[in-house]
Amino acid sequence: MQKIAIISDKPGWHGEQLRLALSKQGCQSTFVPLQQCSFNLDTNSAAVSLPGFGRALPDGVFVRGIPAGTLQEITFWLDILHALNELGVPVYNDARGIERSVDKAMTSFLLHKANISTPPCWVFRDRAEAKVQVKREQGNGHELVFKPLFGSQGEGLKRISKPDQLPDAVTANGIYYLQRFIETEGDYCFDWRVFVIGGCAIATMQRQSSGWITNVANGADCLSAVLSKPLTHLAEQAVKQLGLSYGGVDILRNTAGKYQIIEVNSIPAWKGLQSVCSFDISDLLVKDFLSFCHSAQSIEAAN
Repeated sequence: MQKIAIISDKPGWHGEQLRLALSKQGCQSTFVPLQQCSFNLDTNSAAVSLPGFGRALPDGVFVRGIPAGTLQEITFWLDILHALNELGVPVYNDARGIERSVDKAMTSFLLHKANISTPPCWVFRDRAEAKVQVKREQGNGHELVFKPLFGSQGEGLKRISKPDQLPDAVTANGIYYLQRFIETEGDYCFDWRVFVIGGCAIATMQRQSSGWITNVANGADCLSAVLSKPLTHLAEQAVKQLGLSYGGVDILRNTAGKYQIIEVNSIPAWKGLQSVCSFDISDLLVKDFLSFCHSAQSIEAAN
């Protein structure tokens, strides 16, 4: 029986769905908080210690959550994932993919570098420089969205139309990530969340809100939607460019009909999507995860 570690300190609905799906495939799973993991770098110990596994390592690791923390703590959480990968344990998504997607500046850079449609953005250390950019965009008839460099679920977003609306340096954590605000059609604000597994877009939903923030965590409604070719193509490109095994891609369509990626999530929730989806997303995730583990272990054995 394969023994799988689900990285999460708050398993909730998603953790339970993964546990059930793994059980269907004959796997035993253990929830592992990264806060309880450690390095034991002596000759008589396993290099990485995970609670529930003793001196052994899991057959695979499914990353369902990275806890908040200081810069040192988050670096250490990612060190654990990097180390497991170095020890031949398949990690889904791995630390490199998570690092690329959790950092909005790097996500935007990589999408831009690959000519994948995404709104213009600017990142500054200096608030004065950020104010100049806001004024420049204001003169061209554009608003901006300030986003925390690290953040999710719509927290900390601020719509900026004037330079003085920028948060102070402490609130901004010293970095100003500014993305051009995209106007959409209709009376409601909406975007699409496209879910990609194993390189293939498998489902989408439309997230609709009376306000401009469309995250489900902020009360947006989940509506069934058609997985069109433009949505499929963009989402699959983005996940491939960031090196993810699975991901959630948020896409807007502007008033001219152009689709643009606004964010890519390497640890996406799917409870809202499941509510408008006719098949079990957790089952598909677990099947792809186990296939990923098998391929990784085969490559490791060959080397």
